[in-house]
Amino acid sequence: MPQNHLSFLTALFGENEESKRKILKSFKAKADAKRTWLEKLADFMTSVFGSIAFLIINGAFFAFWILVNINYIKGVRAFDPFPFNLLTTFVSLEAIILAIFVLVSQNRSTKVDDIREETHLQINLITEKEITKLMKMMAILLEKHGVDLSEDPELKKMLKPVSEEEIEKRLEREIL
Repeated sequence: MPQNHLSFLTALFGENEESKRKILKSFKAKADAKRTWLEKLADFMTSVFGSIAFLIINGAFFAFWILVNINYIKGVRAFDPFPFNLLTTFVSLEAIILAIFVLVSQNRSTKVDDIREETHLQINLITEKEITKLMKMMAILLEKHGVDLSEDPELKKMLKPVSEEEIEKRLEREIL
């Protein structure tokens, strides 16, 4: 291929050695790098609390507590007799703390997902406009070479630009 074609393709597609080697950092990696220490703590605690090991430790702890307090283990004096009011308070506080950690972690995850979704939407809208423009260019070239496109109703629809506002309004009507 002659050099002028290569430079044309390079200009068209923007590929050079630097762009080929460049690896984009993921949305999650970028968001993880920006976390506050509280968000890091929440993510760590969520991963710990979401493990089988935590479930087993909790189950063993509660079983031991109950066995001690029904006087099943000899030599250990009961300190929270049935109906285990202290255990109930302890479990309630643990649930509140776990729920808060999970919600903090989930909120941060939702923000990352929202950014990713918005980015995909913007890229899709840009791509739609670019494809429509390419189709128009291709239709002009085909007509220039004598191809009759006037009898293709589907092509006529495809050559019209898509209205984001119209799609948004239609979806709002359908959803609401």
